[in-house]
Amino acid sequence: MAVKLKPLADQVIVITGASSGIGLATARKAAKAGAAVVLAARNGEALRAICEDINAQGGRAHAVVADVGAPEDVDKIARAAIARFDRFDTWINDAGVGLYGELADTSAEDHERLFRTNYFGVVNGSLEAVKHFREGRRPGAVINVGSALSDVAAPLMGAYSASKHAVKGFTDALRLEVLREKIPVSVTLIKPSSVSTPFADHARNLMDAPASLRPPRYAPEVVADAILHAAVHPIRDIAVGSGARPMAIGSAAAPIIVDQVLARMLPSMSRGRGDKPAHDSLYEPGVDGLTESEHLKGRRFSVYTEVQKRPGLTIGLGALAVVGIAAFLGREGLSKSARPMLAKAAGPLLLAAVMRRPATTAKLVARHPGKAARLAAALR
Repeated sequence: MAVKLKPLADQVIVITGASSGIGLATARKAAKAGAAVVLAARNGEALRAICEDINAQGGRAHAVVADVGAPEDVDKIARAAIARFDRFDTWINDAGVGLYGELADTSAEDHERLFRTNYFGVVNGSLEAVKHFREGRRPGAVINVGSALSDVAAPLMGAYSASKHAVKGFTDALRLEVLREKIPVSVTLIKPSSVSTPFADHARNLMDAPASLRPPRYAPEVVADAILHAAVHPIRDIAVGSGARPMAIGSAAAPIIVDQVLARMLPSMSRGRGDKPAHDSLYEPGVDGLTESEHLKGRRFSVYTEVQKRPGLTIGLGALAVVGIAAFLGREGLSKSARPMLAKAAGPLLLAAVMRRPATTAKLVARHPGKAARLAAALR
């Protein structure tokens, strides 16, 4: 059924994991747009300072100290939102923790704690939100923050990848149940690529080097924009940044080859330089209050993400991009200088086209493997 969502200025929005990174960036943007925000996290001191800052600037923010892995804490978040603002219109499940290390070195306790936050936190929040919307028979949005690793796995981030795969499976199943029950709820999965938040600094690190995020990296505000777009426009999912899309596409088309490439290349990209942080946020709150890492800077815009927000435009441009792929692969007369320029300009559209026309694209690549390799190189 069609779901009509309110403008941001008329909404009350619950955001978990709001004390840093993507959650904090989303909270600030939502409050600036006029929404009332209910911010939840484990770090009460940081959370209260953030709410004081938002309220001092004319916004409306309310803090709730909670661990989303505990169902009773999630119930507390919902009750606080209703007590303070009488309702909520969008629930954003952003709380998450990271873990770097070989699966063989990851203890059962660490694995379980990771899932308690990353997976069960999403489950607890989503079910609480749907219950609220079902009982009130009012439209609403549930927005779950997954990852590019919801579609592929990464060595040294095996437990984290597994948790984000689980988030995708749960979100897809929840969407089907909402549709079957005809509840007026939009269910969206956000899948960011590498984001320049303090994620790597906060993650539990079992490696012999500091953790890092592979490029290209995107600023948390790019993800926040995608989340708030989904709070107003019902949309199934949004991949933020095109960095991880070639991996997902390649894994679907040639899984054995891509497995070999990822196993060889990604471990070195997960290791940084310098000293490892002394503490992590797996069991206890980290040092919060920052949207972006002090060590990383991310891109402030993603054409690929913007294209996904406009599905009608995407279909038309995607068809043109498929034609462009054929021309690129088939025309011998295209100059060497024009090839990389065309690839870089059309990159986001080509990726969108591949996702919409995978069979056609696969046939073209099979006919022209050498030229396809040059196109892939130009897109990097």
